[in-house]
Amino acid sequence: MAVSESIFRKDGTAQGVAKQRLIETLATPEERIINDPYAQRFVLGASFIQFMGHKFNVWLGQKLVPGFHEHLISRTRYLDDLVQESTASEYGQYVILGAGYDCRAHRLELPSWLRIFEVDQSEVQARKRSKLPAEASNSENITYVPVDFTDQSLSQRLLDAGFDKSRSTVFTLEGVSQYITKEALNSTIKEVATLSQNANAILFVSYVSELFKKNPVACFGRGYPNAEKRAKLITYGSEKAGEPWVSFYSAYEFESALSQNGYTIDENVTLKDLNSRYFAPVGRALAENQLLQLEHFVIAKSQK
Repeated sequence: MAVSESIFRKDGTAQGVAKQRLIETLATPEERIINDPYAQRFVLGASFIQFMGHKFNVWLGQKLVPGFHEHLISRTRYLDDLVQESTASEYGQYVILGAGYDCRAHRLELPSWLRIFEVDQSEVQARKRSKLPAEASNSENITYVPVDFTDQSLSQRLLDAGFDKSRSTVFTLEGVSQYITKEALNSTIKEVATLSQNANAILFVSYVSELFKKNPVACFGRGYPNAEKRAKLITYGSEKAGEPWVSFYSAYEFESALSQNGYTIDENVTLKDLNSRYFAPVGRALAENQLLQLEHFVIAKSQK
């Protein structure tokens, strides 16, 4: 079964997330949560953002949608930690689904023997590779897997590219589920399950709570200012970028989609959980009236 082409169709949000990684990289080393020296290459107006600096950009973000910057950065850091920890042990392959402008394969210190597969549309990959320096770290370990989702199977394309079904693998699908139909997400999970049926696998996937649409006040932090207005602002921004949010999930619904394909949830966290882990130690702990429970970050495992 081919995965829906809509998963990898546009790059508007990829640019937006790269912008937040750039802003965070501008923080002093003792304060920043992540460091992405490649982010500026994918952001329009990067020089102006750099000129304004970290504190001003974060302050401006707080005025627009309080906590949105920290939400995206905590997701990045959480996934960074997962990839580094898992690939340092038994996991010998890393598959980035809908890689976009993610540069985790380059900016993290990963084992030299790790096989990395970046999956996306060929035009997106060409654009990304044209902006990366030739000497980018780990470049020799990356296999780019272009997929035409109108008539090609994700599983078959990965196998043709050298994916080893006998090796333990980390799969990541970051910040995508809200942009695609639930049928498309289920199709993706099924393909991943097929690829990992003979070995241990970790699947990272995130989802937006159904409360975001039904009751924004409950979805956001306690006392969040103008929750319904800010929720509309977030969705309006995505629609303007040509990538509207179409799918929202309950915890039970998401767990069922994973368990039907042999995956068990190992961890399900939000920014509320990661606030004390990442921001408090560097003196940037968020108050309760922030965007603490917009998106859930899920680590699911399949044991063979």
